[in-house]
Amino acid sequence: MMKPTDNVQDSSGRNNARTNISRRDLLKMAGIGGAGLLLGGAGIGALFKSKDSVSASVKPADGYHEAIPFYGEHQAGITTPAQDFVVFASFDLTAASVDDVRKLFQAWTAAASVMAKGGMIGDDNENLNVPPSDTGEAAGLQPSKTTLTFGVGPSFFDSRYGLADRKPAELADLPAFGGDALRPEWTGGDIGVQACANDLQVAFRAIRNLARIARGKATLRWTQEGFQRTGGSDPQGGTARNLMGFKDGTGNPDVSDAAKMNEVVWAQSGDGQPWLAGGSYMVVRRIRIRVEVWDRSTLGDQEATFGRHRASGAPLGGKDEFDTIELERKDEKGKPVVPMNAHIRLAREDGVQLLRRSFSYSSGLDTRTGQLDAGLLFIGYNRSVAKQFIPMQRRLAQSDKLNEYIEHNGSAVFACFPGVKEGGYIGDTLL
Repeated sequence: MMKPTDNVQDSSGRNNARTNISRRDLLKMAGIGGAGLLLGGAGIGALFKSKDSVSASVKPADGYHEAIPFYGEHQAGITTPAQDFVVFASFDLTAASVDDVRKLFQAWTAAASVMAKGGMIGDDNENLNVPPSDTGEAAGLQPSKTTLTFGVGPSFFDSRYGLADRKPAELADLPAFGGDALRPEWTGGDIGVQACANDLQVAFRAIRNLARIARGKATLRWTQEGFQRTGGSDPQGGTARNLMGFKDGTGNPDVSDAAKMNEVVWAQSGDGQPWLAGGSYMVVRRIRIRVEVWDRSTLGDQEATFGRHRASGAPLGGKDEFDTIELERKDEKGKPVVPMNAHIRLAREDGVQLLRRSFSYSSGLDTRTGQLDAGLLFIGYNRSVAKQFIPMQRRLAQSDKLNEYIEHNGSAVFACFPGVKEGGYIGDTLL
């Protein structure tokens, strides 16, 4: 069982939506990230008769046939154990009126609830005389634990739709942090959508369909795909490693603890905007890792950077991955065993937590530098951006040794709606 006492910056998400959680899911709750702030299942290998029936001779691989309910008290994809893949998308609205925005969210709700079950959208997929109502690349595929999580950014509440008085005080563009090198092609957006699944094609299909449905009302601003090691590649369900080779995922808060989730993740009705109660603030940061520089550093330097042993994942001075981090412990020369600028020390310094479910990414070669464009897509959920994420990131940006190897080049923040009740739609508490 994972311990909730370790630093949150060294972990990612877990799920309380299921009453029976496997050992693999428990360990995957920590996900892939940790690097730099906050700092991927085997193929199905089977032919299916339909989404509801499987060939008698072949069983679907675990993690593919399961569907995560779309409707519920909270949106899926927040406390859900991190799936193998993510496709994140930021949209800009072009809708002429708030009524058009409402119609878009209603259409997205209908499509998302079907895609979460592994179904095909609409009834016009066999009519030769009209464009298909589903893009089709996931036809016959299993649900693959698909989740779709929706939020709105600060710019959603500008003067276009008359909603300025409903903007939460917590929802504002993030301040500049030391070391930021943000680029507009990975920054901001009116709407953020996190699509996760255990099959990348299934996750991509979800965003593609949402973009198709949004024509005339919203356009894609930026997207980023991400991955972690797949469940099938590690049958033992060990903690995943990031692209720096270190295990990440030890100290997220316990998502089965309702009181803790209300404290750390879920917005409350008294926080300022009642429509957001049961939702959460999602921070997204695209963090490039200078992998070529990292690969030339010594193992000793790498371990001192994280404050952990690479092989075991144990904190320096410990033997096991989940050992308590002893920040006051000194070596025989009187020096701190965990260096003062180690990532795990700074990330847990004041005890502030948030829930993170980050993924690695690789976007090919940066032709400007001839180096890999690879790193971490950090996604973190918190009840208060001002009290949780911002002070934590300021501290890391100032002193974290990991900053020598990373660059934050993308950033966005969104207020994620509470869950959707059947018969309702995404954002109905706001609109």
